[in-house]
Amino acid sequence: MPELDLLQVLDLDSAGVNWADEAAVGRFAAGLRQCLAPGPHGPGAVGVVGVASRPLPRSAGPVLEQLTVTLAQGPAPWCAGSRADLPSVLATADRAPGATRVLLELLRTGGCADVGHGLLVESLAYSMLLAGPEFRCWRASTPAAPPVEVEQPVLLSRRGARLEVVLNRPERHNAWGRQVRDGFLAGLELAELDPALTEVVVRGAGPSYCSGGDLDEFGTAPDVVSAHAVRLARSGALAVTRLRERLGPGLRFELHGLCIGAGIEIPAAAGRVVADPDTRFRLPELSLGLVPGAGGTVTLPRRIGRWRTAWMALTGADVDAGTAREWGLVDEVR
Repeated sequence: MPELDLLQVLDLDSAGVNWADEAAVGRFAAGLRQCLAPGPHGPGAVGVVGVASRPLPRSAGPVLEQLTVTLAQGPAPWCAGSRADLPSVLATADRAPGATRVLLELLRTGGCADVGHGLLVESLAYSMLLAGPEFRCWRASTPAAPPVEVEQPVLLSRRGARLEVVLNRPERHNAWGRQVRDGFLAGLELAELDPALTEVVVRGAGPSYCSGGDLDEFGTAPDVVSAHAVRLARSGALAVTRLRERLGPGLRFELHGLCIGAGIEIPAAAGRVVADPDTRFRLPELSLGLVPGAGGTVTLPRRIGRWRTAWMALTGADVDAGTAREWGLVDEVR
């Protein structure tokens, strides 16, 4: 395995493991587990990316489970993409090593936490990166436009026991800014407080459900401590999780067009997610020197596993609606 700054690459074509030999597979997996275990001098490697040109059998699971992701055809939830994605993955780690390290550490530890704890740790990590050099470099190269106030950033309509929540900034593809966030949370709070509401449907006006965080608002908090406090107090993913506990699949997100960053991180917490065939999903945060900060390191692994979540973040590639349904990122395509 050639050693890189953050990631090691394991070529499974030449690893010499007999996948039919359960004992051999177990020994190989144990060696990887030891390589990645934290110790007094830090982990031996932050991540290991597997690659294979041939389809991998399910018997390889104990080894694949230890890896960051495996770029190959193979069993769920460990495999995604192909060997051709490796240059993109390594380029991401090279451009944003700090954010990549934090992402991999979050994904390896987040599966043990409940949702609230996971969101707390994610917020701490995200807020720390806001003060880091990678985000500062991106912000300097991408000047923010002045904020624009809109009258009705979210539309609420009620008919009997059904509440509809519609993100309403179509000219910005319903970017997840302060006004949209607050209107969304007001709708969910109404549903949480009124037991007569048994169905809540969330959708977006215009060409997309939500294109992710409003880039003009990134880094505008007075300090990272304040950013962390607001992120937790106004967490869309946490509000969805609370309401899902009462409504189950009665809390439904209807997605279409672009669903980037927060546009999938928050819906992934819902009891039911449906998508139009044209829907595209993406996690681009590493390109900004950040990690998913709207709950993605918590909500997506619970739907598709930490391995495919890592693939989405490390490649920044689109996931189409069919693949999202196959993975379990959405429950229905219609």
